[in-house]
Parts: sequence; structure tokens; C-alpha cells
Amino acid sequence: MTTEALIAAIAARAATPPESALALPPAAYRDETLHALERERIFKRDWLCAGSANEIPKPGDYLTFAIDDQPIVVVRGDDGVIRSFSNVCLHRMMRLAEGRGCARKFTCPYHAWTYDLRGRVVAVPHMKDAPNFRARDLALPEIRTEVWHGWIYVTLNAEAPSVATQLEALDPLVAPYQMENYIPVAAQDHIWATNWKVLTENFMEGYHLPVTHRATVGAWMPVDSTRYPNAIHDGFTYQTFEKIEGATYGRAHPDNHRLEGAQRYTTVMPTVFPSHMYVLGPDHFWYLSLRPKGVGEVHVRFGISYAPEVHATLTDRESSVANLVAFFDKVNGEDRTVVESVYANSNAPLAITGRLSWLEREINDFARYLARRLKAA
Repeated sequence: MTTEALIAAIAARAATPPESALALPPAAYRDETLHALERERIFKRDWLCAGSANEIPKPGDYLTFAIDDQPIVVVRGDDGVIRSFSNVCLHRMMRLAEGRGCARKFTCPYHAWTYDLRGRVVAVPHMKDAPNFRARDLALPEIRTEVWHGWIYVTLNAEAPSVATQLEALDPLVAPYQMENYIPVAAQDHIWATNWKVLTENFMEGYHLPVTHRATVGAWMPVDSTRYPNAIHDGFTYQTFEKIEGATYGRAHPDNHRLEGAQRYTTVMPTVFPSHMYVLGPDHFWYLSLRPKGVGEVHVRFGISYAPEVHATLTDRESSVANLVAFFDKVNGEDRTVVESVYANSNAPLAITGRLSWLEREINDFARYLARRLKAA
């Protein structure tokens, strides 16, 4: 199948009504030319989530990220504003920062060119004899950054609609939870051997929960409580579901006075296209942000946060956090086994994909998004 025929096949499946939709063809997860188009038409054009703003709460706190092959450093300035810059020295292209941390300035580990928290050059050793060289006129390229309900989004596309505009219809659903006030307790980065679309699709469907996650979250989630949006949205999709009484995670703390009625045991699970997804419960949230490293390799950014009233009443924070992280490490491990197997088998000569369950409705939404982006000029 040519790449053009593959895109046409994705578009045809996307156009099918959800109740009779098919999964994407196996080649959609393997085609190298399609992957190159995804890099250009999706990841270099849409908004990507670098993490939670509360992961960098103080001036000088930073985290690193990347949009395709563009390294980025995201930093909270002395004025409290979060900005993002090219994480590449203006002198000889050395990476300036790695991982996460706190800094008053960024000094290149190669030749010590130094930048302040607004990306401006403030020191350049042994350059005083360079004619017509004015260090104070230099600054790192700034990358477009927006914070929406506590999420940091970045893009290389100057023409992309704002995040607030793109997610306007999602706002009323998530606003009552006030997730921008949730307190981070864990942040991890992993590399999984799968295609990014396999992992995205796995996250957004509840069909596998009673099977793959029967020992963890699947035991608390009555799948019949799953609900989807009535409309198709360009930039996102979501589902909501309820957690049964007695669930370890997913129900409101008694000190939660924000949520009322069914909201107190309802979880919202948005997928912000292309690759930011989170499970927002009354008591915690956890999220994934994906960046493909290759057609069969994906960088997974994972984080967990507690609702503030839950965090405030922890009697043994260290033990509680350790238990929470261990639990979701197990959940992620269950998913990793599945998505790596699916990717490996997508190359099997006799592999086919079939009809989607109503619990996989969002996979059809995702196919619509892919078709729109991949067909774009």
C-alpha cells in the first residue's frame, strides 16, 4: 500500500459512523513515510504538552522538552511567567540544560556562554576582541507557550489557534475540578517500543480496562457509566466515567467543596490531540505526553498530582506518594505490555484490524483528527 493509499484508507475509516467504525489499518503504525508526514503536519504544527505548570512552581524552576528535533527549555521567570526557549547555545549549538531543576541562569557547558531566565545573553567569556560583536543584542529564540488550566503547551506554529480557543468546549467540563491547583508528586520519562498512535488509542478507550487492568483500575470502573461528547471537536475528545464507592482513587475527599453531586465520583479523561492525555479525578490526576522518537519508539512523559485537600491531609506523605506511584507504575506496566505487543504484531503478514466497540468511540474521533491533518496541504 502506498502512503497516499494509506492516508485515503485512514480518511475512509474516519468517515465511517462510530457505530460501524473500523480500527486503523496495520500499516498506519509502520509506514515510515506516513511517520515523516506526521512529524511535519502534526508535531511541528499543533500544541504539545510539556508538563504541569506546578512542576516548576518557583522562579528559575525549569524542565526540558522537545518538539520533534527542536530541544526546548521551559522556565518560570523572575516575574512568575512561564516561557520556553530553544535549548541550543547560540555559539556552537551545545545543549544548555538537561532534565529538570532550578537555575538563576543557564550556562553552556561547552564555552560558558550564559543566558538569563528570559533567554538573554549575559556573559560571553573571551569575546572582547571580536569586532562588531554585541552580546547584549543576542537572545535565545523564544518558543510560543501558553498555560491552560495549569497545563504548559508549546508549539512551533505561529499561526496555530490559541489553546484556549481550541479547548473552549472542554473548559466547562474540567473547570470545576480546578486541576491547576493540584500538587505534583511524581514526574517520569520513559521510552516505550511502540508507535505513538498505538499508545494514544490505548489510553482513550475503556474496552480493555476490565481485562488488561483487572488487577488495578479496571476493578473500580463500571464501563456502562462511560459517556462521550455529543459533538466532534477538532482539537480534542474525551470520555467521563464513574468510580464505585470504595475505590482507592477517584472519589472526592470530604474536604473537597468544589464538586457536587455526581462530579464527586466522576472522572474526566480528555485526549488533547495529538498526544496529551490525562485522567482527571476529584482526588488526583495523572497524565501522559507523547513524543515519537521514531516510527516504533515513543518518549512517554508521565506525571501524577494530588488534589490540594488530599495532599494537605496526608499523614505520611512519603508512604502515600510511594504507594500512589507504585500503583500507577503497575498500571503503566500493564499498558506497556499491550502496546508494545500490538506494535510488534502490526508487522505480521496476516495482521488485520476489526470493528470498534462503543467503548472505543474515541479511536474513531482520533482517526478523524489524523485524516484532517494528514490530508492538509
